[in-house]
Amino acid sequence: AEADNIVTLQPFRDKCEPVFLFSLNGKIIAKIEGANAPLVNKTVITLINEERKIAAGEMVRPQYHEIALVDSEIEDIGEAPYESVHEPCGIAVIKPNAVINRKVLDIKEKITRAGFVIEAEDKRILTEDQVIDFYSSMADQPDFEEFISFMTTGLSCVLVIYQGSEQMPVLEETEAEPETELKEPTEDQPDVKAEVTPVVTMKQDSLQEYLERQHISQFCDLEEDVIRVTKFIDIFFPDFKKMKDMKLQKTLALLRPDLFHERKEEVLHFIEDEGFKILDQRQIILSEQEAHTLCKEYENENYFEKLIEYMTSLCAQFAMGSLPVNQLYGSDSLETAEREIEHFFPLQSTLALIKPHATREQREDILRIIKEAGFDLTQAKEMLLTQERANKIYSKISGKPFYKDVLEMLSEGPSLVLVLTKWNAIAEWRHLMGPVDPEEARLLSPDSIRARFGISILKNIVHGSSNAYEATDSIGKIFEEFVSENPEEN
Repeated sequence: AEADNIVTLQPFRDKCEPVFLFSLNGKIIAKIEGANAPLVNKTVITLINEERKIAAGEMVRPQYHEIALVDSEIEDIGEAPYESVHEPCGIAVIKPNAVINRKVLDIKEKITRAGFVIEAEDKRILTEDQVIDFYSSMADQPDFEEFISFMTTGLSCVLVIYQGSEQMPVLEETEAEPETELKEPTEDQPDVKAEVTPVVTMKQDSLQEYLERQHISQFCDLEEDVIRVTKFIDIFFPDFKKMKDMKLQKTLALLRPDLFHERKEEVLHFIEDEGFKILDQRQIILSEQEAHTLCKEYENENYFEKLIEYMTSLCAQFAMGSLPVNQLYGSDSLETAEREIEHFFPLQSTLALIKPHATREQREDILRIIKEAGFDLTQAKEMLLTQERANKIYSKISGKPFYKDVLEMLSEGPSLVLVLTKWNAIAEWRHLMGPVDPEEARLLSPDSIRARFGISILKNIVHGSSNAYEATDSIGKIFEEFVSENPEEN
């Protein structure tokens, strides 16, 4: 039903789905949530075939377990908890000091090694309201205001964690009780003390207990209450249910020379029409080694050398169009895709700055634009850029006459300093920012950040490194004090 225009139903948009119930003698024996036509079809056929066999005396009616409907108390909340094979275990927040000191990967590895499943994750700067809400149990502590400042001026990593089906057990000894009363000793049997053998039982660690045993609970806070977990999933991951259903994956696709030169646009449109999102694309000439790797499946064919020449050709006229080779290439596994994407789209980091005159709402809009553009928010820190700190970012113009105006603008309040990572990050970020002058940006690049939020050349809302050397130098100087000096901890 088309209900998008009904105002009273707006709160349920993208949250509703059909539920198919199959009943037998008043008992619900099967339930399917969502418009999963193949599964509905399969279930109907299976149940009908069972009924036919039962009627023909070929099988005994199975003992079905009745499926309960959602509890009414949960319905009052507005939406049932997200359903999965495993119940939600919790929402974890990895604190800014752990993110700055590059402990996130280590913490995530320890969590997954214990058998817990990280279902979703996101790096973000928490708002003051989010911190107050998540840490409401700490609100009466005297240093809570200081804690809020700590949590809102740096980057946190938020995780949705589920109880895995094969969680690492903890061995625990318990004293066994004898099954029967001890018999009185007889003349033939001397009086001996009964030995009680300790029994080893398997105890499942809760996530909180596990974090404490691993000495990482000071870096990671956990919420396990089902109602609050559901609430924070809505806040931090509004598209979580859709993400779980879609199970997004990345793959590498390659258009070989003939197809690229003759039908590139047609193929790209077809890919997007089929529901794929093209995250990055580049035109390259393969080296001979790269061609050998991608064409490995043809290495025993007599046309292999011609194929290599074809794959490394500069122009279409050099391509051997008669070769019996598929004009499209795609990764054949997740591991291969990860390796090939890393090779052809190597990650690069750049330093970005959101200037102090940006409002809190504008900051959130800019961070959303950054994420939608495919950047990974690697580091973030809110800080007042004194002259000493500003020199680390603006060293290229520190001797210019107008630099004092830049320093005065930066002294108006704290700036948000970011490290953004993706393929071709420096050029991509400069393109996303737009021209230095917001007026020019509104003419030449109306969708850019400076066109949308910039006020003047001086107050053009954002800044970014110009080249790889400048980016590496600035990141090293600005974030040096926040990175652990012990390489084993990084």
